[in-house]
Amino acid sequence: MLLTVDIGNTNTVLALFDGDRVHHTWRIGTDRRTTADELHLKLAGLLGPRLADISGVAACSTVPDVKRELRTMLARYHGDLPALVIESGVTGGLALRVDHPHEVGADRVANALAAHRLYGGAAIVVDFGTSTNFDVVGDDGAFLGGVLAPGIQISMDALATYAAQLRKVEARRPATVIGKNTMHCLQSGLVYGFAGQVDGIVSRILDELGGSVQAVVATGGLAPLVTAECKTVTHHEPHLTLIGLQTAFAHSALVGQ
Repeated sequence: MLLTVDIGNTNTVLALFDGDRVHHTWRIGTDRRTTADELHLKLAGLLGPRLADISGVAACSTVPDVKRELRTMLARYHGDLPALVIESGVTGGLALRVDHPHEVGADRVANALAAHRLYGGAAIVVDFGTSTNFDVVGDDGAFLGGVLAPGIQISMDALATYAAQLRKVEARRPATVIGKNTMHCLQSGLVYGFAGQVDGIVSRILDELGGSVQAVVATGGLAPLVTAECKTVTHHEPHLTLIGLQTAFAHSALVGQ
């Protein structure tokens, strides 16, 4: 089985693939101070007996320190396994039609690969992570660029930190748009504010493209909170980044042959 690892700024998501099928997934907090040995212990604890079934590893990371430790861990404990780490120059065959290709995050590369594979044409990916990423994929599968915006959680954290009379609230859809108390007002702004942001940005991207796309796909841990209120989102794929990693690994195996 293939182990895929998506190391984000806030969370790390892992999955085992049996062929093209997601067999099992895990989500843990990302610790920027973690070491290679700690990564191995976490991996062994999560996978248990399944660790012996791993036949390859595909990974991406937006955290340079953790990516370095991941490489060390793979070399130290799993040196006999084929491994692919998406980064500058390693894109799984994805064409990057942007000014500075080395600046494109590995998670965005994986999302673009997965979107084109799943929907077979032009697509827009909306990834609800630490930042909210809008990634545009062309008809031929090339990465065309996108939009980066502050994420849901850090926006709420910043509001609670800098507004003396406001506080953090549970991220959930309120009963009505018009809040009758501070908690509901904050929840309304959180859900409907970000839904409006998504619809507004996606609509402008479609105008610039001058046509339609095969899919507007949402992913990321907080996607379910907002996408039900979005008029422009057509699909929700929680494993999009992991599917992209599996796609990149399969491409690298073919190229290697």
